[in-house]
Amino acid sequence: MATQVALSDAAVAEVQKRTIWVLSSAQVLSGIAIAGAVPVGALIAASIAGSDAAAGLAQTFGILGSALIALPLAQVALSRGRRVALSTGFGIGAVGAVIIIYGAVLRNLALVYLGCTVFGVASAAGYQARYTATDLALEEHRARALSWVVWAGTIGAVLGPNLLNFSGSIGMALGLPQLSGPYVISAVTLLAATVVLFLFLRPDPYLLATANRAAKSGAVPRPKLRAALGHVRGRPRAILGITAVSIGHVVMVMVMVMTPIHMAHVDVSLQLIGLVISVHVAGMYAFSPIVGWGVDRLGRIQVIVIGIAILAAACIISGSAPGNNTWQLGIGLFLLGLGWSCTLIAGSTLLTDEVGAADRPAVQGLSDLVMNVAGGVGGAIAGVIVLFASYAALCGASLVPLIGLGALVALPACRRHSNTRSI
Repeated sequence: MATQVALSDAAVAEVQKRTIWVLSSAQVLSGIAIAGAVPVGALIAASIAGSDAAAGLAQTFGILGSALIALPLAQVALSRGRRVALSTGFGIGAVGAVIIIYGAVLRNLALVYLGCTVFGVASAAGYQARYTATDLALEEHRARALSWVVWAGTIGAVLGPNLLNFSGSIGMALGLPQLSGPYVISAVTLLAATVVLFLFLRPDPYLLATANRAAKSGAVPRPKLRAALGHVRGRPRAILGITAVSIGHVVMVMVMVMTPIHMAHVDVSLQLIGLVISVHVAGMYAFSPIVGWGVDRLGRIQVIVIGIAILAAACIISGSAPGNNTWQLGIGLFLLGLGWSCTLIAGSTLLTDEVGAADRPAVQGLSDLVMNVAGGVGGAIAGVIVLFASYAALCGASLVPLIGLGALVALPACRRHSNTRSI
């Protein structure tokens, strides 16, 4: 493991403020890249293959890339720190954007899917960034620290989908297909995020937190990935945290990825599709500080329950909307994002609470792995359900995992505070 000199509590507080600012800046840039391009990836795949199922698979491959890299990025964080892990993830994502551009030019579906897989690594880095905000945070402020980094993606994530026409014109000006334009913007902004993190995320928050614990205890922790993953066994609340994050994510993915296709069936313009997606992304990020405050004040479990209720309402509202009813779809997609925010922040904070500090990157990586695998499966299923049934049937099917999460929350073991957690 790379070394880091321990600092005083006052100095650590200053580093934490700087860390939040650096992470937030990177999240703005990556938000433009990811939110502005991911829905277009589905449209590129559908246009090449002429199939809605192909659109769902584009999302699936992107989530697969996030899943495949989750544990390797956690291993890098354990050994080299968050700075190296995050900058590596965003840099790889930029390469994925270039591959998608080539796939669109050649109208090669396999190349597009490969690019989506590599591009998904950027999403994994973005998810790990939220946990990075908690490395130096006090327990009573942990959810708020995490939520501010999630919120920072609002600017980029809302701006990205609304740049579809502009980025499309950039693509055509470069002699590229219109739909590949957003990935040109993505490659540039992800490279910028890589530079920001590599140069300015110093001192590394995880390595500093580890050094401070070692200075107080006299022992130097050497966490191993396999041992850390066993840390969640026998901790029902940690398992609940992972499950809440994963189910909130899979429901969000299933409905979100097929909404542009549902709208495109009735020839809704690309600009209106982008507007609905931007409203959805606003729901995901814009109210994150309020959600984080609620998690710290009301409790982790309580906000998970609120998230379940909001997601259920989102599925019902979206599922009953015709493809050309942008108002109703906008409301449904906004609530879909807000419910996701509740389960993500509350579940992530609960998981962080329940595992030992030195092992957190590995366990957090496991959470992201499970979340992305669930999302990948959900994306694939979503395309098949819409192909053989309808968008309304998809939204109805999305209620099933929410019922399962509600049943898990009701278990007494998940509602009791752990006596074995290590902060």
